[in-house]
Amino acid sequence: MAFARRDAPAGRAQRSVFEFLMEVIETSGDASEIANEAALMSWSGGKDSCFALYEIQRRRDYRVAALLTTLTRDYDRISMHGVRRELLEQQATSIGLPLHQVLISKDATNEEYEMRMGEAFSVYREQGIGSIVFGDLFLEDIRNYREVFLARHNMRGLFPVWNRDTTSFIKEFIELGFKAVVTCVDSKVLDQSFAGRMIDREFLSALPGDVDPCGENGEFHSFVVDGPIFAEPLRFSRGETVSRESFWFRDLLPRV
Repeated sequence: MAFARRDAPAGRAQRSVFEFLMEVIETSGDASEIANEAALMSWSGGKDSCFALYEIQRRRDYRVAALLTTLTRDYDRISMHGVRRELLEQQATSIGLPLHQVLISKDATNEEYEMRMGEAFSVYREQGIGSIVFGDLFLEDIRNYREVFLARHNMRGLFPVWNRDTTSFIKEFIELGFKAVVTCVDSKVLDQSFAGRMIDREFLSALPGDVDPCGENGEFHSFVVDGPIFAEPLRFSRGETVSRESFWFRDLLPRV
């Protein structure tokens, strides 16, 4: 999850929000077809946030102004998911949205996380953006935390895939043509062999019965490398698998 504890000034965005919105207007040819209200997208690079982005874009109720991602400064990787910054930036480029990176330390407290996120929020509040999209599915405590935290910054959350059945969700994700690789697994519930696997029907069949098929309880995390919202697939190779605390991480190496 992109928005669960993890400083980047506005200058970290790959494209400015203004540049992005002007490009959308120019290519659409009709500004009336664009949703009136802009929103941020809480972005981990994984399947849940990717499907939530797909849903928001399909409904056209909001236009996504930027992807907001937390990275761990010490590792230069997406927090929790362990994906290299370079791949994240390639992903945002293929999707065609500005990327705003929020950097935190590897031992960040929740206070540090909230301070850095608050700094990012203020950048977009000044532009009149007051909503953030999340890919949460059913964890009430996570959603409640987000809503309370956002309210302190005069913002609100949007949850386009909330309460979706996770089995149906992941099957539709695959059927739509999304391709995601597992980057991190909780060693208490899954063995090392699951790290680095593509999420497909074989992967789902191999999951133990007590593991949520979307990993919504933190059993595994993923990174999406292709799908209907991508201009082109990401090129990567699999690197080593390492153990940190109680998690297995499979490194993904960018390829030219």
